[in-house]
Order: sequence, then C-alpha cells, then structure tokens
Amino acid sequence: MDAHTPQPQVTVGLCLSYDEVMTRVFIADAKQEERSALRLVLQDLDMEVSGEAGDWPATLAEAPDSESDMLLIDWDMLPKSPTAALNELRTACPAALVIILISHLDARHQAALSAGADGFISKGETADRVAERLRSAAAAIRAR
Repeated sequence: MDAHTPQPQVTVGLCLSYDEVMTRVFIADAKQEERSALRLVLQDLDMEVSGEAGDWPATLAEAPDSESDMLLIDWDMLPKSPTAALNELRTACPAALVIILISHLDARHQAALSAGADGFISKGETADRVAERLRSAAAAIRAR
C-alpha cells in the first residue's frame, strides 16, 4: 500500500471500515426473503448485518447482544401494542436508531412514528430509495 491508501484502524469493540465506523444493523422481519434482500442492500452500502430475527421474541432476545447502531423492524411483527413493544426495545437497545419497515403506506407510517420509531421505510420502495433512506439513517447515527 502506498502513503495515499487508507490504512485500516484496529480498535477493540468497533467494526471499522478504514477511517469510518461501519454501521451495524439488526434486521427483524418474519419473511426470510425480505431479510435476504435487506442484507444485500446493506452489504452494498458497506454496512454490517449484526444479527437477524424472524419474530418478536427472538428480536428482543438477540438485538441487545448484537450491539447494533440501527434496528430495522417489520411493523407487522410488533405485538398488539406497538408503543409498548418499541419502548421495551428501546430499553433493551437504548443507543440504537429504530427504523420501522412498513408494507403499506397508509396510516402505518404515522403510527410507527407515534409509537416511537425514529423513521420508517416502505417495503414497496425501490432498492435505490431504500439505500438512500439507510444512508440517511447511518449519517444520523454518525452525527450523534
């Protein structure tokens, strides 16, 4: 490597990508194919998938240990009280940004924000639009 090539940093406890901290993302969605699609988008964005879950109990059990910066949570996985569920998740993962994945853009996006989500992504958006929203969320994490 020459003097102009960025040198990887070694830091205990952080996953680094040269000079920037890599965003660690936990994916919670009941559908394996949707988790796989999100994983591909995240990899293209040089974000690390720090864990995955296919149901709400697994999400609550596994997300805290993943030490994720961002949690992508399927709205349809949340229990009957989304506000209580997101409060429980925030207690378990207080530093993580919570982004809700929504199948239909009806009143759910407002409900997700009212329940305490930091943002939402429609599952019907193009991969480029999903990537744009994920980049914005990662920038918000780094700005903290």
